[in-house]
Amino acid sequence: MKSIAALQSDVTQMAFDGEPSTAELDAIEQEMPLILAEVDLLDAQIVTLDRTPSELDARRIRRALARVLAERAALANRTATVIVPGGAA
Repeated sequence: MKSIAALQSDVTQMAFDGEPSTAELDAIEQEMPLILAEVDLLDAQIVTLDRTPSELDARRIRRALARVLAERAALANRTATVIVPGGAA
């Protein structure tokens, strides 16, 4: 009878060190402007949770939403123009 422990290295993945890979960090870096825009929108919405929004609050939310939409479009355009090595021509 074969010991399963002898084959463990064949079926077990590499140990997870808890740190993001370089590729994951690069993806986060690419998305950071959108993340910050979404945080600003959330901040603007949180301010209005416990009170009636004033005209200034409404403008702040509209500006933040416009920034989120612009960053989403910019991110989509950046990722659409990235050439993946080994991809189809």
